[in-house]
Amino acid sequence: MVGPEKEQSWIPKIFKKKTCTTFIVDPTDTGGILCQCGRPRSAHLSVAVEDAFGAAVVTVWDSDLHTTEKPTDAYGDLDFTGAGRKASNFLRLSDRTDPATVYNLVTRTWGFRAPNLVVSVLGGSGGPILQTWLQDLLRSGLVRAAQSTGAWIVTGGLYTGIGRHVGVAVRDHQTASTGGTKVVAMGVAPWGVVRNREALTNPKGSFPASYPWRGDPEDGVQFPLDYNYSAFFLVDDGTHGRLGGENRFRLRFESYIAQQKTGVGGTGIDIPVLLLLIDGDEKMLKRIENATEAQLPCLLVAGSGGAADCLAETLEDTLAPGSGGGRRGEARDRIKRFFPKGDPEVLQAQVDRIMTRKELLTVYSSEDGPEEFETIVLRALVKACGSSEASAYLDELRLAVAWNRVDIAQSELFRGDIQWRSVHLEASLMDALLNDRPEFVRLLISHGLSLSHFLTPTCLAQLYSAAPPNSLIRSLLDQASQGAGTKYPTLKRSEEHRTPNVGQVLLMLLGEMCAPRDHAWVSGDPHQDQGCVESTRLLRATSELMLDAVLGQTPWSDLFLWALLLNRAQMALYFWEIGSNAVASALGACLLLRVLARLESEAEEAARRKDLAAKFEGLGVDLFGECYRNSEDRAARLLLRRCPFWGNATCLQLAMQADARAFFAQDGVQSLLTQKWWGEMDSTTPIWALVLAFFCPPLIYTNLITFRKSEEESTQKALDMDRALNGEGPVRPGDPLEKMPLGVMSQPSHRGCSPHLCRWTQFWGAPVTAFMGNVVSYLLFLLLFARVLLIDFQPTSPGALELLLYFWAFTLLCEEFRQSLGGGWGSLATGGPGPAPCQTPLRRRLHLYLADTWNQCDLVALTCFLVGVGCRLTPGLYELGRTVLCLDFMVFTLRLLHIFTVNKQLGPKIVIVNKMMKDVFFFLFFLGVWLVAYGVATEGLLRPQDQDLPKILRRVFYRPYLQIFGQIPQEDMDVALMKHDNCSSELGFWARPSGPQAGSCVSLYANWLVVLLLVIFLLVANILLVNLLIAMFSYTFGKVQGNSDLYWKAQRYSLIREFHSRPALAPPFIIISHVRLLIQRLRRHRARLPSSPDMQHFRVHLSKEAERKLLTWESVRKENFLLARARNKRDSDSERLKRTSQKVDTALKQLRQIREYEQRLKGLEQEVQYCSRVLGWVAEALSHSALLPPGGPPAPAPPGPKD
Repeated sequence: MVGPEKEQSWIPKIFKKKTCTTFIVDPTDTGGILCQCGRPRSAHLSVAVEDAFGAAVVTVWDSDLHTTEKPTDAYGDLDFTGAGRKASNFLRLSDRTDPATVYNLVTRTWGFRAPNLVVSVLGGSGGPILQTWLQDLLRSGLVRAAQSTGAWIVTGGLYTGIGRHVGVAVRDHQTASTGGTKVVAMGVAPWGVVRNREALTNPKGSFPASYPWRGDPEDGVQFPLDYNYSAFFLVDDGTHGRLGGENRFRLRFESYIAQQKTGVGGTGIDIPVLLLLIDGDEKMLKRIENATEAQLPCLLVAGSGGAADCLAETLEDTLAPGSGGGRRGEARDRIKRFFPKGDPEVLQAQVDRIMTRKELLTVYSSEDGPEEFETIVLRALVKACGSSEASAYLDELRLAVAWNRVDIAQSELFRGDIQWRSVHLEASLMDALLNDRPEFVRLLISHGLSLSHFLTPTCLAQLYSAAPPNSLIRSLLDQASQGAGTKYPTLKRSEEHRTPNVGQVLLMLLGEMCAPRDHAWVSGDPHQDQGCVESTRLLRATSELMLDAVLGQTPWSDLFLWALLLNRAQMALYFWEIGSNAVASALGACLLLRVLARLESEAEEAARRKDLAAKFEGLGVDLFGECYRNSEDRAARLLLRRCPFWGNATCLQLAMQADARAFFAQDGVQSLLTQKWWGEMDSTTPIWALVLAFFCPPLIYTNLITFRKSEEESTQKALDMDRALNGEGPVRPGDPLEKMPLGVMSQPSHRGCSPHLCRWTQFWGAPVTAFMGNVVSYLLFLLLFARVLLIDFQPTSPGALELLLYFWAFTLLCEEFRQSLGGGWGSLATGGPGPAPCQTPLRRRLHLYLADTWNQCDLVALTCFLVGVGCRLTPGLYELGRTVLCLDFMVFTLRLLHIFTVNKQLGPKIVIVNKMMKDVFFFLFFLGVWLVAYGVATEGLLRPQDQDLPKILRRVFYRPYLQIFGQIPQEDMDVALMKHDNCSSELGFWARPSGPQAGSCVSLYANWLVVLLLVIFLLVANILLVNLLIAMFSYTFGKVQGNSDLYWKAQRYSLIREFHSRPALAPPFIIISHVRLLIQRLRRHRARLPSSPDMQHFRVHLSKEAERKLLTWESVRKENFLLARARNKRDSDSERLKRTSQKVDTALKQLRQIREYEQRLKGLEQEVQYCSRVLGWVAEALSHSALLPPGGPPAPAPPGPKD
């Protein structure tokens, strides 16, 4: 923090020291050699002792009149010898130094940050041992508050008295703290009482000065400096060995700081200065009086003794009910009790003058505890303002934000007597956002703060700058800014105020479909880069479909994304509660958090993101359940509407990407999926009826198959009635799709066709029919494949059935190409119709296609089929082709599992099997390690002379694997069961096994070890590892069984989505649909027409008015949901216990007050009794006096009549 030596060479020109120029004899010195300045005659200059006449006339030494100023000779760095800490700054200066130059020296040259609060600690001499609760107050209250608020602590700085205890508290806190802001403690000490001060003197400055601070005995006159302080101001008033010479400069310095403006971001608030009085002698009363005259608030620590207790009791008496001004005797006794050596009249006058400004005094007692220190400090500052202008309370509000005491802000600052405006609260809101204070954000916004005026690009950049340097979001922001900087020139602004490229970060995390859109994307300008154009709102969209911008919700959305990216849980939940698009935003937040959790390198941060994602998933589930219970039709629209903020994705797409299985398990979602699955047919249609109609199409026109005509007609009727009430008229055939209701829009309109043709189209166009057709077609394909492999697959030229098989596989390949290249509705790469349709690149579509495991299975099966057919048609590779096709048949057969996932009983079991496959791989790893170890060891012991590598590998791997299942060939391993024969020309003992192993020689040496290894291998493999696998299976089954229904319902959505987008014809007839789609695509490409909206499935395109009404209805449902949740939380046992605890605390405080009042009443009763006895004594004395007439006093007058 200290600048170079040359940068402080100007200090002697500005700062001065004082030297006594007039020797005035100290009357207390009998020898007459000591001056009133504290130095002997020999230490004075000759000029000071020659003026004997002036010294004889003047009897009182004055620092301003009898000293002269010279350039300071002590400044620089202070190194405490043996302390082992960083050097401190120090400066010797005159007590008349301008405090402005000192403040500039501290903040500019020495590099200390401007404080948000200054706490000046005053007190008496104090002993080496402080009371325990006072130690806790300094350590847990004062120092912790100073660190959290960026405050300066100002004391005497000497290794004695209260300054020593403050230094110990600073040291202990710094030692226990692992990070955070360093506590700045400054010492303002008189130069004349500093021990070993000659080590600090150097006219050119000391960088550093070695200061011996320990080892010398205590003399009670000079004291060493405390090494726990960061800076020292050694005030020189010309005296030596006299305490209190620094008081004038210290008061002026603190008063000057109180007039300065600072704050986070340089917002310009007054720096609050607070005096903390602990103990203290009678001189402290003068210090407090001067401070109150300077309008500096004071905090009195009651129970510490001395002046603090005296003022606290006096203040309590003046505030007590029924107290009057005639209790001078009690006040005088109090002064004598606390200051027996002082003048009671003078001290009482000082106390009375202090009490005239009692609004500046606040009492802190030991019963409050160190955790309430911040509360008392803030109340003292608020109490000292005494104004109704909001600008006078800005610093107190920001301190309340820094200390996270929303209760104090509500009780002291937002009582209704202060007129707050939006501009007054913006700086505090920024502090609350940066410091993660959601309760303060809620409080400030509820009192009229305008977010649209607050959230500028500069503010947003400052918010994102709060991300830790090594965090994930910081690296992503840097990566996005570097990527944008390589293509476009950066704006001419400082790095810290440059708007972060959040849009590009979200694009990298979520892709084009689900990422919140920047306005450059929505506007469709091809010359604007994604995320590189700065706007008034980072994510504000200019499209008509961006209703958030129309409704003025964009600031909430920006802050919501900021809270999610920086993992501010409570802040994100609050902004979600306030914003719109509640269901979609909850699912989008869940998706974003889970993507970030997968990328997070820190385990704790990833766990917090996962927990927050689970909370948002639960909110989405509960809120949609509330919406579904209120209106099924509107809830279905809510699922299928495009959310412009989340890249025009629907709630179903967001839930699928976020893996929100609980969302799919809801009745509302499953009801919609069932409706989509059956198309226009009634979902109660029996399966056997559907199968009969499939194989016998004329049954479609019978009552065996029922359709939802009545529901559609009622929906259309309700729509026409609604439009008639609005004056819009019925729906016309030429109306665009976005003006149609869900029932009309979800399927192509058949209003103009005949009833027979409509029933035919509706039956074969339903996804359930397409699924049944594909199942039957796939089973026939497998039967044909098996027939060809087993009977017709000959080396001769392919037959008719084999050629049919090839054509069938070709149609399957064409369907896979359609799914991967066309994208379909199902892939999240399709943007849907709109003013600027999203053109998804081929790479993105292929990535989304390959993300599905079953698509990968299809590609593997078809690739193997092509390889097998190629080998089969190549001369000399017939057998290889047959082998490949046989294996490929297994892959095609396993593909049937995907079809069975639609079944409610088989679907969850397939999920469990899929999870157990992971356990098998882990088991095979352990088994492989043990199997290789055993196989190599036994083979090396049994057959050391064998050179046949294929047989060796078979016996190393295959034989131990079979032994696990009980196939143990003892005659091949145990020599006791073999005949002994020397089957080699070399010397040694060998055995020849019988049977097929004859001819291989087995060593007789250490054969017992082979048997022992076999026993150990079977013990470990059959008992340990197999039971471990069973335990893993049991754990997986128990874990997944409860959630298997959730997994199945999510997979059911994927299956329905797939068959909803498939052509109605099944392979091999699907080639007809492919040719038709290709012709339509070519015609539209030639005519330059947009994509057909009929191809957009699972979407609702609403008009602006309809979408506005839907969002309003969702907001109302959300408010009801939040109210119900708050009511349940309020009625919970934990909240009841919390409220009971608060009531008990309040009752205890009231009981303490009652006991205090009772003691006061007892004291008043004693005084009244004393006064009664005095009056009785006076009356008795007067009765015996001759001054009174005889006869005694008159009788009391009778009471008058009542009115």
